[in-house]
Amino acid sequence: MINLGISIYPDRSDINEDLKYIDLAAKYKVKKVFTNLLGLGYKSKDEIKEEFNTRINHAHKYHMEVIVDVAPYIFEELGISYDDLSFFSEIGADGIRMDENFDGNKEAIMSYNKYGLKLEFNASGNINQIENILAFKPKKEKIISSHNFYPQKYTGLGLDYFLENSKKIKEKDIVLAAFISSNSKDAFGPWDVNEGLCTLEMHRNMPIDLQARHLIATGLIDEVLIANAYASEEEFETLSKIIEDKVNFKIDKEYELSGVEEKILYDDEHFARGDISDYMRRSSMTRVKYKDSEIKAQNTRDLKRGDVVILNDNYTRYKGELHIVLKDMSNEGNKNVVGKIKNEELFLLDYLNSWDKFVIID
Repeated sequence: MINLGISIYPDRSDINEDLKYIDLAAKYKVKKVFTNLLGLGYKSKDEIKEEFNTRINHAHKYHMEVIVDVAPYIFEELGISYDDLSFFSEIGADGIRMDENFDGNKEAIMSYNKYGLKLEFNASGNINQIENILAFKPKKEKIISSHNFYPQKYTGLGLDYFLENSKKIKEKDIVLAAFISSNSKDAFGPWDVNEGLCTLEMHRNMPIDLQARHLIATGLIDEVLIANAYASEEEFETLSKIIEDKVNFKIDKEYELSGVEEKILYDDEHFARGDISDYMRRSSMTRVKYKDSEIKAQNTRDLKRGDVVILNDNYTRYKGELHIVLKDMSNEGNKNVVGKIKNEELFLLDYLNSWDKFVIID
């Protein structure tokens, strides 16, 4: 199971619906809640405490960490000083996300707060802002980061920019989160625009689990947060099947597999051999485990990119190996095409390199 989080927006939701959503999330081992204060600056501190305490305490019953999104103007509107973060402790927050920055030194001072609050910074902007904060020697274990989400169509991050910024963050050994979007028709975010709510523009309208599987495949994202509320239980179920730290593929099977083929496909540990080929990624250990098993030749058509094959009895020494095809090639009758990676996720093949672990999921 991946490190999964949800989002709630008290200024736009009913408290009972939020509590039920937290209950549902707990069922699927959700570990984090993102919420925000950005739309509540017009309320008093006491009103905000009332809005947040019940929700946050409920999340804490399930040992969920709660991060509250803030900005310098919220500090001003509520009369909060950067060197006194007691208000955030009083509402029950475990950390605050700085939607915008102060001057670097103030953030460093904040990281030593006596309440143990974490400080989460924006990973989607200029990386120099985080480097500036680090230059003032903050309490490093209290510094985390997350990308932005984008409610407006076509405004999400491009993949190259996302990867570049994420790599720089990870080089500094900082926990990094990114957002995915529920496709539930009634899902909403913090603002009036509801055109999906994701970090990467390419994820908009993708199935929620494919969004998450892509983030996991990059090897750069530690936490995956659902940005809008409320994700459906069906979406949670698909997310719960994702295996952490592996490239997760879904396939369309081409025939009814034998028991041995089913075991090779779904039950065994797979990794791409280090001596990689331009034509395929090979998982070789299964040929040792199943060397005495029968794997009859069937569906031995020529191979296309994305095909998943298991070598059959005709390949003697190599029988039982599993290959994922990268380039079209001929098949001499010794490779059973057990299935094909779904067309919409062929791009995940770009993340399968030497020694990378991978899994086929339902």
